Amino acid sequence: MSQAISRRQFLHRTGTAAAAATLAGAGPLLQGCAAGKKYDLVIVGGLVYDGLGGAPVATDIGIVGDIIKAVGRIPASRGLEAIEARGLAVCPGFIDVHDHSDYGLLADPKADSAVRQGVTTLISGQCGSAPFPLADSVLEEVKRNAKAQLGVDVDWRDLKGFLARLEKGGLAVNYATLSGHGSLRGAAMGFNEGAPTPEQMEKMKALLAEEMEAGSLGLSTGLEYTPSGFAAADEIIALGKIVAARGGVYATHMRDEGDRVIEAIGEAVAAARASGASLEISHLKVAFPRNWGRLDEALALIEAARAEGLDVTADRYPYIAGSTGLDINFPAWARQGTTDEFLARLKDPAQDKALRAYVAEREAKLGSWDKVVISGVFEEKNKAYEGLDVLEASRRAGRPAYEFMRDLIIEERDNVDTVIFMMTEDNLRRILAKPYVMIGADSSVRSAQGVLSKGKPHPRCFGSFVRVLGKYVREDGILTLEEAVRKMTSAPAAKFKLPGRGEIKPGAFADLVVFDPATVADRATWKDPHRYPAGVFQVLVNGKPVIAGGEHTGANPGRVLRKGRPA
Repeated sequence: MSQAISRRQFLHRTGTAAAAATLAGAGPLLQGCAAGKKYDLVIVGGLVYDGLGGAPVATDIGIVGDIIKAVGRIPASRGLEAIEARGLAVCPGFIDVHDHSDYGLLADPKADSAVRQGVTTLISGQCGSAPFPLADSVLEEVKRNAKAQLGVDVDWRDLKGFLARLEKGGLAVNYATLSGHGSLRGAAMGFNEGAPTPEQMEKMKALLAEEMEAGSLGLSTGLEYTPSGFAAADEIIALGKIVAARGGVYATHMRDEGDRVIEAIGEAVAAARASGASLEISHLKVAFPRNWGRLDEALALIEAARAEGLDVTADRYPYIAGSTGLDINFPAWARQGTTDEFLARLKDPAQDKALRAYVAEREAKLGSWDKVVISGVFEEKNKAYEGLDVLEASRRAGRPAYEFMRDLIIEERDNVDTVIFMMTEDNLRRILAKPYVMIGADSSVRSAQGVLSKGKPHPRCFGSFVRVLGKYVREDGILTLEEAVRKMTSAPAAKFKLPGRGEIKPGAFADLVVFDPATVADRATWKDPHRYPAGVFQVLVNGKPVIAGGEHTGANPGRVLRKGRPA
């Protein structure tokens, strides 16, 4: 395919001889006369990947409303509108199995960074954290932060209220969510360490059951974070049984992804075995240089569990750096409780020696603080540190790294995001190649403009799915295109039980992506992350164009997807 042809997208006025439009000028779909039309929209001549992993077929797709009605030979003249896709790939919309979008969707429902990659469904509520239920002890702080940082008014307390708020504002993409174990625990017993009383355990179980009845897909834990990390195995298993009884998924950010990663995988598998829940290992990795050689052992544990008959899968983003708060470099005992309690411990001279010892061990794992890059702060006076690694930022501040990090967290009230380089490319490739590993960006929606354009976030926000297609399929050959598409579509739809999503077939929802396999690529970089990808031309969500000619239409046809309910 020539470079000139690969950049062209043609829209036909059906029943007439419409002129071809270049991708840059395509704009909205052109409409024709309704007489004799069978479909609202026909996608003509694309190389169709059905999402199941089979070989692609050059064919047409007929859409009525939000449903694919036919796949086969369909003249463009049978549709009120038509997309000419010859020379391009057509596949189901991508499903991001590990997303952190919630408040951001309320701030800007366009979901630019996701939908421009071809993502049509987000599965959020990950790593033990969800914006519901909102505990009394943190409610006012949540309200203040959401308003100050995103302009969002928090007017809900539970899952039903949050989903209703999303629906009221409209969404460009579909949204589904898990229940966050940390949020449940905080509501039931507060945010400090310790085992729940029988009454508190029953409250957690009741809250989880209530949320799953309201549409939650299952449970997530964030066992490196507080308060989720204070849970013992029996607590997780008890909640896992609630999930299993309702056919949900247990997704875990494991207790350790570095020195104790093997033990952490064992714990996750044991919880799935004891509870009967379907297990999803979030952002599978082996972190820090001293552990990189343990990947074989980690994969063997997962594969043994699968051979045993357990439903164990995983997800991963296609980068060698992760992203989380700067506070992860401080111990869990210090991070427990409210923000004010955490900050008080950082200021307490009696805690200084123990804190320094923990942070020094963290530095030893990383190799140097140059592996930790500050990606987002709130206070204007600290914006100059964004994009700098901690070593350079502390040098410019004239303070040792420990004191710089401690003081920055205090000044920002623990609102400091970082990018952490702790993985290896070879391991990444091996993980991505595994058939049971799906793609999850582990990000929240961002934009090149407006309130969601702040900071220097991880480029995975803008590039994860197209990077798989461009680098790991086309350039490196780690995956075939049909296998990559399967990992992003039918595999997650099956795992999370999203009926009608993830496949191209009659009766499926018309979530579709039209892209050029020869040019699709991520353009977001570590230094310049707010860059949209190349090669994605059309994205339909529930049959409506959200990306047309490579540009956002402003449409909000997305839906909240609730467990057990077609949408």
